[in-house]
Amino acid sequence: MMASKSRSSAVRISNPPRGLWRAALIGFTLAALLSLALGTREQNVVFDGWQRIAPRDLSESQVRIVAIGDESLEVIGSWPWPRRVLATMTQRIAEGGAAAIGFDILFVEPDAVSPTRFSRLYAPDDPAIQAWLDQLGSMDSDFADAISTAPVVLGRAGVKLRGADPASLTQWAMIDGTPPPALARYPLVQSNLKELEARAPGFGLLNGAPDGDGVVRSVPLVMKTGEALVPGLALEMIRVAIEQRTGTDPEIELSPDSVTIGQRRIPVNDQGRMRLHFAEIPEAHVYSAIEIMSQEFDLSQLKDKIVLVSLTAEGTQDIVATPLGSEMFGVLIQAQAADTINRGGWLDRPWTMPAAEWAVGGLLAIVLLLLATGQAPARSRWLVLSGAAASLPLASWLLFRFGDLLFDPIRPVLLGSGSALAVFAALFNEARRERAALRDAQNRSEGELGAARSIQLGMLPDRTALARLDPRIDIAAQLEAAKSVGGDFYDIIRLDKDRIVILIADVTGKGVPAALFMALSKALSRSVMLRAPGGLADAAAQLNEELMRDSGDALGLTMLLGIIDLSTGRAEFANAGHDNPLRITTDGQVIEEAMEGGPPFCIMDYPWPAEEIVLQPGEALVLITDGVTEAQNRQEQLFGNDRTRAALVADQSSAAAMVASLRGAVRSFEDGADASDDLTVVAFRYLGANPA
Repeated sequence: MMASKSRSSAVRISNPPRGLWRAALIGFTLAALLSLALGTREQNVVFDGWQRIAPRDLSESQVRIVAIGDESLEVIGSWPWPRRVLATMTQRIAEGGAAAIGFDILFVEPDAVSPTRFSRLYAPDDPAIQAWLDQLGSMDSDFADAISTAPVVLGRAGVKLRGADPASLTQWAMIDGTPPPALARYPLVQSNLKELEARAPGFGLLNGAPDGDGVVRSVPLVMKTGEALVPGLALEMIRVAIEQRTGTDPEIELSPDSVTIGQRRIPVNDQGRMRLHFAEIPEAHVYSAIEIMSQEFDLSQLKDKIVLVSLTAEGTQDIVATPLGSEMFGVLIQAQAADTINRGGWLDRPWTMPAAEWAVGGLLAIVLLLLATGQAPARSRWLVLSGAAASLPLASWLLFRFGDLLFDPIRPVLLGSGSALAVFAALFNEARRERAALRDAQNRSEGELGAARSIQLGMLPDRTALARLDPRIDIAAQLEAAKSVGGDFYDIIRLDKDRIVILIADVTGKGVPAALFMALSKALSRSVMLRAPGGLADAAAQLNEELMRDSGDALGLTMLLGIIDLSTGRAEFANAGHDNPLRITTDGQVIEEAMEGGPPFCIMDYPWPAEEIVLQPGEALVLITDGVTEAQNRQEQLFGNDRTRAALVADQSSAAAMVASLRGAVRSFEDGADASDDLTVVAFRYLGANPA
C-alpha cells in the first residue's frame, strides 16, 4: 500500500537563529562603515564610467567659444593683446547678435601698449607729439565702450589675499532665498580695471575647485564674496542672455538644494554646485579669435548664441581633469555649464538615491540571510547575489542614461555581500566547532564504549525539555545503548512557532566509528534542516549528499525524517530504509503506516519522496529502530512486530507511558540477555491546535 505523497513543493523560509541575525548585523555594519569610509570614491568610479560610455550630446548647444589660441597669437602678437583689439573683437561678436559674451579672463592691469601709458614711460621731447598722443586716448576706454554696448559678462575671482573688498564692487545679479548651507566663501575679490568694471552689464566668479581627486565634476552656480551672494560665470551669462532676449532681468532664487533662474530650477549640492554631464565640444562650436575678426567670417553664426572668450594657447594654466580625460581647458567646462543651465541635462543625486541604496542593501542582506538559513536551494543564494551584482549596475545605467540620476550600485551590493559573508562565516564556524567537538570527544575518550556512549547520550535532546516543548504535543523519547555500541540517535528541532522536525536514525556498524558517524549525522541533519533547500524531499537529498562526503565505504544510515505542523496536525516524512512509523488511533488501535521510502543514506543518490500523514487530535505516532523488533532472548528469538504492537496497546495514557511500556516489554523479553543493538523509541501524541 502506497502512502500519500507530499502536496507542497513551495520554498519555506525558517526564522534564522539569533546568532545568525547577529552575524548578519555585524557584517552589514562593517560593510556600511567601509562604504562610508570610501565616501564618494567608488561612486565616482561608476558615475565617471557612465559619462565615458554615454557623453552628453552638444550638437544642439547654443554656446560658442572664441579661443585665443596659438594661431591667433601668431597673427596678432603675444598675449596680452592691446585692448583696442579686444574691443574690436567684442564689437564683432555683438554685431553678430550674441545673447551674452563672457570673458573667462581677468583684466587686472592697464593696457601695456596704451598711448597714454606709452607716453608716460617714454615722454617725447616735442610737445606737439605729446599732445597728439594724448588725443589718442586710452585703449582701455575703447574696450570699456565696447563692453558697455554689448551683453558682456566679466570674470572675477574670489581670493583670500590681495583683493578688493566685495562691498565696494558693483553686482547686478539679484539673488534671493535661502542659500545652500556650505557655499564657498571668499573674503576678497580679484576684480578687473575700475574703468571696465564700471561699464560691464554683468559679473561672474571664475572659481571652481576640483574634487579631492583633482577631477572637476561640477561647477558652483552661486558663491559668497564677503556676505554677498554672487553668481558663477555660467549662471551670470544665462542671466544676461535672458535679459538680452526678453528685456527683463530675471531674479535668481535660492533654496538649500536648488538654484532657480527664470523658469528653470537647477538641483545643486550643499555647496551650490551643479553636477555636469560632460561631453566633447563639437569643433564647429569653437572659433579662433582671428576668425571672428576676419571680414569673411559670417557673423550670423553668433545670432542669439552665448559666447565665451578665453585664452587657450599652449602653456595656458587653465587646464583641468574631467571624467572624460585628464586635460580640458577650463573655458570648455564653463561652456558646458552654461549650456546645461540653458537647455537642461544636469546630473542629479537627490536624497532619494542614497536612501534607495541603503534600503536595497538592507533588503538584499535580509533576503540572503533568509536563503542561507531557510529551505531554499543552496545555489539560490549565489543567484540572488550575482543577480543583484548584475541588475543594480544596469538599473544605475538606465537611471543615468534616461533620467540623469546618479544611483550608486556598489553600496547595496557591498552591504548585501558583507552581511552574506558574515552569515556564511558563522555557519562555517559553527560547522567547524561541531567537528572540533567531535574530534575532542574522540581524543578524550578512555575507551571505545565510554567514548561512544558519551557522544551518543550527550548529543540527544534533554528529555525533561521535551515534555515542555509545546502544549500542542505530548512527546517522549528514550535511547539505551547496547554494550557493543551502535549508532542510534534521535533529534527534535523546532523550525518556527508551528513546525518541528522529528527524526530517528540508525547508523550501520558498531563501535566508536559508528558512534562518531552518528554524531556527525546528527549535526549535519540539524544543519540541513535549518538551512536546507526546497521541501522535505530536497532536504533528504541534500543530507544524503553531505553525508556521502564523510561516511566512507563501510558506513550507512537509515533514517525516518519528518516535519509536523502543530497548527494542523499535518506531517510529512521521508523514509530512508528505516522502520515504518506506527500510528495509534484515538480508539487505541496500532497501525503500521506503510511508506514508499527509499534506500538508506550514503549508498546512492535517490529522490526520497515526502509522504504525508495527517494526525487527528489524540492520535499518536511511535518511531522505533530495529533494536526493538530485532531484540533477542536467550533462545535467540526475535521480539518482532506483534509483540511491539501488543506492548503499545498495554499503556497509552501518555507518550512517556508508551515509551516506558515498550522498553519494559523488550527488556522483559530479553530476560537478561545482552542487547545486541541500541534500543531507541520516540513517541508523540498530537493534542490539537488548541488543546484544552
